[in-house]
Amino acid sequence: MEFDSLPNPVYEIPFKAKVHCQRCRCHRFAELKSIICTVILFMIFYSAEAYDPLDPFGNVTVKWDIMSWTTDGYVATVTMINFQTFRQIMSPGWTLGWSWAKKEVIWGMVGAQASEQGDCSKFKTNIPHCCLRNPTAVDLLPDAPYNQQYSNCCKGGVLASMAQDPAGAVTAFQITVGLSGTSNKTVKLPKNFTLLGPGPGYTCGPAKIVPSTLFPTPDHRRKTQALMTWNVTCTYSQFMASKNPTCCVSFSSFYSDIITPCPSCSCGCQNKKNCIMSNSSLLKMPGINTPKKDNTPLIQCTHHMCPIRVHWHVKLNYKEYWRVKIAITNFNYRMNYSDWTLVAQHPNLDNLTQVFSFQYKPLLPYQSINDTGMFYGMKFYNDLLMEAGLLGNVQSELLLQKNKETFSFKQGWAFPRKIYFNGDECKFPPPDAYPSLPNNAKVNLVSYFTLFVSMILMILSIC
Repeated sequence: MEFDSLPNPVYEIPFKAKVHCQRCRCHRFAELKSIICTVILFMIFYSAEAYDPLDPFGNVTVKWDIMSWTTDGYVATVTMINFQTFRQIMSPGWTLGWSWAKKEVIWGMVGAQASEQGDCSKFKTNIPHCCLRNPTAVDLLPDAPYNQQYSNCCKGGVLASMAQDPAGAVTAFQITVGLSGTSNKTVKLPKNFTLLGPGPGYTCGPAKIVPSTLFPTPDHRRKTQALMTWNVTCTYSQFMASKNPTCCVSFSSFYSDIITPCPSCSCGCQNKKNCIMSNSSLLKMPGINTPKKDNTPLIQCTHHMCPIRVHWHVKLNYKEYWRVKIAITNFNYRMNYSDWTLVAQHPNLDNLTQVFSFQYKPLLPYQSINDTGMFYGMKFYNDLLMEAGLLGNVQSELLLQKNKETFSFKQGWAFPRKIYFNGDECKFPPPDAYPSLPNNAKVNLVSYFTLFVSMILMILSIC
């Protein structure tokens, strides 16, 4: 009970002290309220950036199955599954890290390898594969020796998106762990999992024990079971991966002479000093197109400074159909985008009739709404988006059937609502800059003038 609420006047606090206490309480309450609001706003902002409404259940799941026990540890199969619908892990591939709960070591790995061995000087005879407390594992290259390969391994760390290639969205390796305990009660789960894909952006949750995985035999008449299984879920946030977008969108249309370009500095202008002109003599230097270890881009000098630009052109208007042309241009002289993906959201994609030069797959994140689709290249034709230059673009056309109740060229309806390239949302121009329809008043004035002149000529001919 507070002092100022006591009924006995002997215990009453003087007025000035009472006011001071009230001010202190108000001040502390205000500070607490500010902290709570800041935390709530941060959580809302962070979750909004990490949550993708077009891929609400997308994640990378790491499954750790203990298959057998050894004298001082266990042998496990580690499987990584990319459940992201349209976001892939590109070259140079994934890097998986964690922290051991005890003093574990890695005796051996098949299908992957630790990036560093660490200090193994205390071992006199058998030298472990890795003695680090915080190891990192990377995939093997496709040309790895046969005796070092494992099922679904050796893709150079590349994981396809689930919608594009379900088989290529899975990879696995085998790991032999020592000094860990030899039973379900003595084994401690690794902590602090990290995933680079290949750069930052993924946040991994804690390992959680789940029901043991079942493995059917090839004839499907028997099932074996893992001795122990735990899962780790890693989710992607574009805001964590990069402060700026990685692509931008421009527009044009047959009914307007105005081309709406990407906004200036769409992807930030921090590379403005290091960009290179398209006609620069430096492009003839040997090795200029060789990727760097840190994946630093070499961007062509543009006003938007984006490595990727997507152009949406409303090409033709038929009686029952309309036609769109999509062009993707690469402005990065050091990057080839293999197995790229483009996701577009537009209300008329539910009546998409034909796609030329690209593969297409509708995406139904909410089942009942068919307004989102994924485009990707045809194998051995245009699935590789070359580095900046004459060959650094791919393009296709779409034929869409009109819905007379909703179709319109007014107020930018013909342009997409969202565009993603390789899973990252692209920067759009402001809506008031979109190509607009011609002024109807001018059109009507011209038509009336034409009709008037025609009538005069007809009267003159009769006379």
